Amino acid sequence: MASTEPEHQHREDEEAPAGDDEDTGAQVAPIVKLEEVAVSTGEEDEDAILDLKSKLYRFDKDGNQWKERGAGTVKFLKHKVSGKVRLVMRQSKTLKICANHLVLPTMSAQEHAGNEKSCVWHATDFADGELKDELFCIRFASIENCKTFMEMFQEVAESQKSNKENKDATAAADALDKLSVEEKKTEEKAVEESPTAAKEEETKTCEDKKEEKPDPST
Repeated sequence: MASTEPEHQHREDEEAPAGDDEDTGAQVAPIVKLEEVAVSTGEEDEDAILDLKSKLYRFDKDGNQWKERGAGTVKFLKHKVSGKVRLVMRQSKTLKICANHLVLPTMSAQEHAGNEKSCVWHATDFADGELKDELFCIRFASIENCKTFMEMFQEVAESQKSNKENKDATAAADALDKLSVEEKKTEEKAVEESPTAAKEEETKTCEDKKEEKPDPST
């Protein structure tokens, strides 16, 4: 009769638990060393004066219908130096820009007909990397958020109008100052040249008289 010992032994070897891996103490250096990279959002020089979750739509003229641009956070960002304010919205998951345009004095947001949670406005947008005239519609979770957005939109537009008027006034004042300085320089130059011109005229007059004096020998 054939012995079953080898088969039994082989089965025991298979069922035996594997031993713990031995720690050799060797250290393996990573193949690729990853360095920390600073990511710029383009918003470092701006302060957020409004930040609300919403869903944005744009009107498709060709299809004559509203198309969703994305759901995310809409912000009003004010530049720390120039004071200009732009509206920026990014999608929540991808952070892709849905809207990116300056808020101008001529712009205003109006309630969308039949929906108190939505409002619409026109803008020259740069979200796709080129300037486009767009009609936007934004929808919020509550009527309060929509009102807050519209009020801030109006406030920002009025503040930009004031900034423009101040800049125009400053530019006009600078132009007047420059003109006054140039006029003063012209007057000073004229005053400096006057004695010289008078002296030259006097010398010329004397020479003319000398030439006209008759010769006594004749």
